[in-house]
This record gives sequence, structure tokens and C-alpha cells, in this order.
Amino acid sequence: MGIFNNRVAIITGAGRGIGREHALLFAREGAAVVVNDLGGANDGTGTDTGLAQQVVDEIVAAGGSAAANSDNIATWDGAKALIDQAVQDFGGLDIVVNNAGILRDAFIANMDESQWDAVIGVHLKGHFAVLHHAAAYWKNQTKAGNNVQAAVINTASASGTFLPNPGQGNYGAAKAGIAALTEVAALELERYGVRVNAIAPVARTRLTLATPGMSAMFAEEVPEGQFDAFSPANIAPVVAYLASSDCPLTGKVLAVQGGAVALLQGWTAKETVETDGPWSLESLPAKLDHWSGA
Repeated sequence: MGIFNNRVAIITGAGRGIGREHALLFAREGAAVVVNDLGGANDGTGTDTGLAQQVVDEIVAAGGSAAANSDNIATWDGAKALIDQAVQDFGGLDIVVNNAGILRDAFIANMDESQWDAVIGVHLKGHFAVLHHAAAYWKNQTKAGNNVQAAVINTASASGTFLPNPGQGNYGAAKAGIAALTEVAALELERYGVRVNAIAPVARTRLTLATPGMSAMFAEEVPEGQFDAFSPANIAPVVAYLASSDCPLTGKVLAVQGGAVALLQGWTAKETVETDGPWSLESLPAKLDHWSGA
């Protein structure tokens, strides 16, 4: 018996990398999985509906239950169609794992509008659009008197939470937004029986291999039989636990890398300076300038 028997899960960006590992583990644990992937390149261009189907075929061949979906979750209608398919194909929806993402790295002075809009669209809007339609479904289920025990796991990143990366203003801003969205959604959706958490994963994927400054670290070969700390398979068990009915966590952002899981904390006041009266341009340097090295 798996922990997800009789549960229905949607996993976006599940055709490759971390998302694929989520889908395979969830299916092994008994979930009916809707495998969503548009099949685009790293920058989001192009499509390949065969990627999602390949993961579905692998799940079905192993005795699991899955359906492929190639809707574009960066669009309002695409996100709704994804939610509708889960309900139509499997009779309901219990788990959403928002994982889909792209990269269009550029320094701010060189980044054009399309690079900004595409990354914000897939990551931040894509998370929100899927979350919105799923939340509306669960709200209606609650109003109908049905007992909802649902979970959402969003995907943030070290970039945007605790490790800013030059060249990723769009990506970092989207991931920071996802972390904040997670905390707000956890507060709002608790009344409907929904827990919402996020992970900030570090793993070897086509996106991290394409990130300047990181590719060398992830490309190192691990001798056969040794623990591969950067395998995307290391991320899936944490996500599965967050999605399980026994997990009490909500509103949390967890950094996950290899054998380590860290609870992240958002913006906090590190130091405060005060004045007895109005601030003046003359008094501020003595109060604030020492923060330049903080």
C-alpha cells in the first residue's frame, strides 16, 4: 500500500528532471498522476508533447496510473484545462506540485521585455494560475460538504530566496514571488483543508547545467554506487512527504539538496536604528552607512 492510494496528483514540468522524479515516485506510491509538460526548450520555446507521454508510458508499464497533459500553464485557460483534466480523468484532485520552469538569463541592462515576461509568466503566473483553479475546485468541494485534505507544493529556488545569482533578475524575482505566494496561499486555503508549502531545490537538471557558474559543479561524475548529492531523485521524497496526509507542515519553504533539508526564513529585521525626531539628510549617514559592509 502506498501513501497516495486513491489520491490524484498534478505535477507540472514533469517530462524531465525533478518533475519526472516526482511523477515516478508519486505513481509508485499509488497516486493517479497527471503528467504536465509542454516539452519546450530551456528558454520555453517549442513544444514536444511526447515528453509527458513518455513518463506516462513508464508509469503505466510499471503498473501505475497516469495521464499526459501538454497544456501551457502560463495561460489562464491552460491552467484551468489541466485542473479539469485531473477531475475528468480520475474523479478529483488532491495534490498539486507546481514545478514547471524555464530560463532566459541576462544581465538587467541587457535583458529585454520578452525575457522578463516569459520567465515571470511560466514561473510566477504559472504557479498562480494552476493554484487559482485548484483552489477554486477545492473551495467548491468544501461548500458542497465534501472533506478536503489537499496539498500544494510550489517550487522556489535558492536564487530569489537566499542566494541571489547575477544574470537572473527575472528568475530570482519570480522565485521570490513564489515563496511569498506560498505563505499567503497557506493562510488563505487552510479553511478549505489545503496545505501549501514550497521547496527550493538544488539538483542536476538541464536548467542548472545551463546556469553560468553552476554547470561545472553539477557536471562532476559520481562513481557508481556512491551517493549522488545532486541527483534530482533526491528531491522527490521530500515533496512526497509534504504532499502526504500525515504531514502537518504548511506555509513553509524548504531548501532541499542531497541529504540536507533546511527550513528557510523570510525577510527579517537584522538591525534597527532610530531617531527621536524627523529624519534628516545630515543625520542619516551616521546611522546607515555602516550597513554597507553588512
